[in-house]
Parts: sequence; C-alpha cells; structure tokens
Amino acid sequence: MAQQPRPKTIRERFGDFSPKLVDLTEGVLFGDVWERPGLSKRDRSLITVAALVALNRTEQLRGHLGRAIDNGVKKDELVELITHLAFYSGWPTAMSAVTVAHDVLAEK
Repeated sequence: MAQQPRPKTIRERFGDFSPKLVDLTEGVLFGDVWERPGLSKRDRSLITVAALVALNRTEQLRGHLGRAIDNGVKKDELVELITHLAFYSGWPTAMSAVTVAHDVLAEK
C-alpha cells in the first residue's frame, strides 16, 4: 500500500499568511494549555473532540481525531463519543462528525 503523504503542519500551511496566529497556536495552545498537568492528554483529547463535535467544527475535528488516537483514545471510544453526543448536540452534528471520523480513522 502506498504511504500517505504527511499532512502539513499549521506552520507550513499558514505561517506566511498568519504568523501570529500560528505562534499563539503553537506556543500558547499546544505549548502551554495542552501541557498543563491537571488533565492527561488523553482526557484533553476526549474533551476537545466532544466540544468540536457538539459545535460542528468538522475542519478542526479532523486533526483532533488523529491527535486523540495518538494520545491513547481508541477508535471505538471515539465512535461511542459521537453516538452519545447525537442526543445532546443533535443528529446532524453527529452525522457530520462520524463522516469525518470514518475518513480519519481509515487513514490511521
């Protein structure tokens, strides 16, 4: 099977266009907030994926699903999270999220 090309980092995609936003994303969000000791990265991933599903933020969801897997969240847990949220955030948000999750998890 042919190896998929590595996705571009946020700096590669937007560094020339919006350098300050990239700096804040890397330094504050992922460099500070995600490194705080109060929650594990696995828990932060579950919380973040749940928020992105509930808010129907499918573009950001794609990257965070991959990060969740890397942080130890299992595929079945992500599917269960989306199914659970269908009743709290709405059926359309869950269907959009499961569509993205299907594609992302197939790539993993």
